[in-house]
Amino acid sequence: MKRILYIFLMITCYTAAWSQNLKFHENGEFKIVQFTDIHYNGTDKAKEALDCIDSVMKNELPDLVVVTGDIIWSKPAKKNLLTVLNCIAKYNKPWVIEFGNHDFENGLSNRELYNIARSVKNNILPDLSNEKELDFILKVKQHDGIKPAAILYLLDTHAYPKGFPEDKSHGTYAWLTFEQVEWYRKQSKTITAENAGKTLPALAFFHIPLPEYHDAAQNENAILIGTRREEACSPIFNTGMFTAMMEAGDVMATFVGHDHDNDYTVMWHDILLGYGRYSGGNTVYNHLTHGARVIILKEGLREFDTYIREINGSCVNHATYPTSWK
Repeated sequence: MKRILYIFLMITCYTAAWSQNLKFHENGEFKIVQFTDIHYNGTDKAKEALDCIDSVMKNELPDLVVVTGDIIWSKPAKKNLLTVLNCIAKYNKPWVIEFGNHDFENGLSNRELYNIARSVKNNILPDLSNEKELDFILKVKQHDGIKPAAILYLLDTHAYPKGFPEDKSHGTYAWLTFEQVEWYRKQSKTITAENAGKTLPALAFFHIPLPEYHDAAQNENAILIGTRREEACSPIFNTGMFTAMMEAGDVMATFVGHDHDNDYTVMWHDILLGYGRYSGGNTVYNHLTHGARVIILKEGLREFDTYIREINGSCVNHATYPTSWK
């Protein structure tokens, strides 16, 4: 019993230490790698997902890893989740996850999976046991470690509307709730007030794209960088998260997954709407080379570089926010 308690305390302290030490380097950069739609099912075809993680991590050595959902694709849920997360964790870099619309379908709820993830080393997932949603923020501090310099919002986009699939009248995919929109607004307002009324540059990560992804990609004046091979599979109801972000003025970009044949970025009212690159093996549909999105934040600037790192080591779709979309 004492040994179990000791291990739990060590994991808790390790997580807290990582969380407190997210900070820019002295050169003013902070690198994020986004893996998405790993769809791991333990088969030989799924091994390419682990190979993709290994290749990207070795090439990029990021400061933070963000996984944006659909991590697992079959039972046993715990074993498959741990296989993926341990593959990431072995590189001794802090990491966080959000879930997609398929993770919970394998015998464990997203909250149960979340609690399992918190037992894996190098995670910086907060304790959300008293929270209704699996939403949280991360603060990236200045290179001196004193004050926050950038904010990362992690949002749970859930899975399907109530009654689906028998009742398809409310569309195929769930939407962010009004409570989540209000949560974001309060977080943003509080952070801005703590920063003497000045917004800090922010990014948001989640799984299912917002309805605005439709509008932006179909606008003939929009500059689209990357590949768009399928329609954005977003909810049909719009609860206003994009508008809240636009009004708050902190979020520079949102990055999602969900649509395996999309990896594009497109500007919409000064917010970049982006996809990661499909990171999974050949367990589900995919036509793009497996890879991950890389984002390099710049301290003190509303600016970042981004590109796709492929499993073969190649880098494509280099761009800089906001200039590449003007």
